[in-house]
Amino acid sequence: MKIYIKNMVCERCITAVSGIFNEININVKNITLGEAETASEVSDEKLLLLEKRLEDIGFERIKDSSRQLVEKIKNLIIKKISELDIDEDFLLSEFLSSTLNKDYSSVSRTFSQNENITLEQFFILQKIEKVKELLLYNEFTLTEIAGKLGYKSVQHLSSQFRSSTGFTPSEFKKLKVHNRKPLDQV
Repeated sequence: MKIYIKNMVCERCITAVSGIFNEININVKNITLGEAETASEVSDEKLLLLEKRLEDIGFERIKDSSRQLVEKIKNLIIKKISELDIDEDFLLSEFLSSTLNKDYSSVSRTFSQNENITLEQFFILQKIEKVKELLLYNEFTLTEIAGKLGYKSVQHLSSQFRSSTGFTPSEFKKLKVHNRKPLDQV
């Protein structure tokens, strides 16, 4: 049985959700971002308890198939960006349609209807949050960040960053308050 879970965005989320399943004695075969596969069917009583425990720590069980698809898309995008391995020829449409084995136009439409934002806008906002993170860590130059996130140039990254945040990357680094958003709220 597959159980879909909203707001899982990192490895710590997987650990937290895994702990809940263990606490309730639900045997899990596999847990990934946004999804848990149980070894057997789960009783309604345990599902209700699971939903309550998930909600207590900021997660939510997703029952609707279109919401499940949206959560899967979000997790794929977040994971892709976190790998810092996007080349400048990367096409979001090809990545999602091949990974999900679905027509991109229907994937895009479902996402937009559920999130009130386009897939491309979500992708850009996620990349901007990653740029903020990398700028604050000071591990990479802006040129390296641009290369790792698929920007054709530093100017392209800077332009997109400024239109999204109102600041250039260097102005952002100088701020005392950095206004980063949790990934599940982007």
